[in-house]
Amino acid sequence: MNKKRIVLAGGSGFLGQALAKELLQRDYEVVVLTRELRERDEDDEVKEVEWDGEHIGGWIKFLDGAETVVNLAGRNINCRHTPENLREITESRVNAVRAIAAAICHVKRPPRVWVQAGAVGFYGNCRDQWCDETTPNGRNSLAEVCRLWEKACYAAASLHTRRVLFRIGLVLGRNGGALPILAHLTKWFLGGAAGSGKQYISWIHLADLTQMFMQAIEPDNYLAGTYNAVAPNPATNAEFMRTLRRTLYRPWCPPAPAWAVKLGSRLTQTEPSLALDGCRCAPKRFVEAGFKFQFPDLRGALKNIYR
Repeated sequence: MNKKRIVLAGGSGFLGQALAKELLQRDYEVVVLTRELRERDEDDEVKEVEWDGEHIGGWIKFLDGAETVVNLAGRNINCRHTPENLREITESRVNAVRAIAAAICHVKRPPRVWVQAGAVGFYGNCRDQWCDETTPNGRNSLAEVCRLWEKACYAAASLHTRRVLFRIGLVLGRNGGALPILAHLTKWFLGGAAGSGKQYISWIHLADLTQMFMQAIEPDNYLAGTYNAVAPNPATNAEFMRTLRRTLYRPWCPPAPAWAVKLGSRLTQTEPSLALDGCRCAPKRFVEAGFKFQFPDLRGALKNIYR
């Protein structure tokens, strides 16, 4: 009996590698669409296929008869948000969505499910306002990127493919994402709050996020539409950094005022709003779907990662 095939577009990164590992353990065939093919170990069962993230090519044959396509493709937002960089960030996401949509229309047996990655940046800088899946689009530049990203997904014609979109928060894992950077600063006694520290961080443990994707992929479940892929207990920036310091056995550290964060971002070519803005998101639809969080609170999540 042939294994069910899952195609991971942009699946060579931090989240894609974790998801591929979980899929292999569940006996799926895993195909990763990537811009740069890498040498893999002989015993690695993941198949890598080259694509450019924009155009239909030979890769579409792997969508024909696939169980699910998961789209994680998009340029990293950890850069200065200049007009040029924002244009490239937007195009990398929208073009990948359109390429997948076109491929689905071209194959005889389209995937049963399309799981599309989005971001909680959709809500903009909401301070302490609770945001669920019904909260409207925010007004800053990243919110506009997310709006165009989602619009491309829902505008796609896919009559026989069910679409699920995850607005993903800050993913906590030891080997990727923002957490290793924050942990490195904390270990060097630079783990204070950023700015006022009152901005919220909507986070999710990598293990829980992986299971959310599995819930969308597995045929026993029925997810459709938009879901906030976050833990139920977001933390303020000050709470987050305090918990991280305690987890890593570091003492109190003075906060970094907003002007210092902005100055540091210029030196490191990052975007200060990534640290100074935030949103307080609730996983309302996942809770309604009966999802069981393994790590609902920040302290338990960080202790697990740095045990």
